[in-house]
Amino acid sequence: MAINIKSSKDIAALQIPNRIVAQSLELARKSAKEGMSLKELDSLIEDFILSCGAKPAFKGLYGFPCAACISVNEVIIHGIPTDYKLKSGDIVGVDVGAEYNGWFGDAAITFGIGEVATQDEQLIRCSKDTLYYAIDSIRVNMHFKELSKLLQDCIIDHGFVPLKGFCGHGIGRTPHEEPEIPNFLESPNPKQGPKIREGMVFCIEPMICQKSGEPKILNDNWSVVSVDGLNGSHYEHTVAIVGGKAQILTEV
Repeated sequence: MAINIKSSKDIAALQIPNRIVAQSLELARKSAKEGMSLKELDSLIEDFILSCGAKPAFKGLYGFPCAACISVNEVIIHGIPTDYKLKSGDIVGVDVGAEYNGWFGDAAITFGIGEVATQDEQLIRCSKDTLYYAIDSIRVNMHFKELSKLLQDCIIDHGFVPLKGFCGHGIGRTPHEEPEIPNFLESPNPKQGPKIREGMVFCIEPMICQKSGEPKILNDNWSVVSVDGLNGSHYEHTVAIVGGKAQILTEV
């Protein structure tokens, strides 16, 4: 497994698309409201990214048709924006990528529309808390498998389960690089495999299910749900390892 190491100059370049991603997500959070269609929200995000001189990284990636993945309620990730209009009580996951001068940024948030159920608030809190706990725990020389175990344990401690089959990833000159970073431990020994090194840049993205972590892809060939059919949530940041710890690049 070849994991790219970025120079300080590279990381400075990566800050630009990642800041645009963060601003896009903040715009989405503030703008999404009851009665707005998912396509309208997607257009708002795309227009903002373009206004920054960047490109929406997801549009056309592997054939994805839109600028943002917008996932509502039981759709956990990779939702395609449609004419569906948001309603009070919906929970919405927005995942955005941007490319600027050949460098990529990527992040996601989940938020509620109007009054949401207590269980959904807990779902959202789980994905966000797990993400920040993992970021705060990262240190140079930690195995990536140890990071996966931290993510898994935190999700389970919140009373939920991680989505299987999908993972975080490296990022840089391409939107998806090595390593893959699952939110669950795939082998019994976490102290094996590649280690986190100074200069690595990667995305951590807890994807949360309620009862079953087994994924199901819907008929649009993109939207991912749990086989339990219940609501899920998703949070993501791009981080760079600087000074032995994780520095978040996708914050406003």
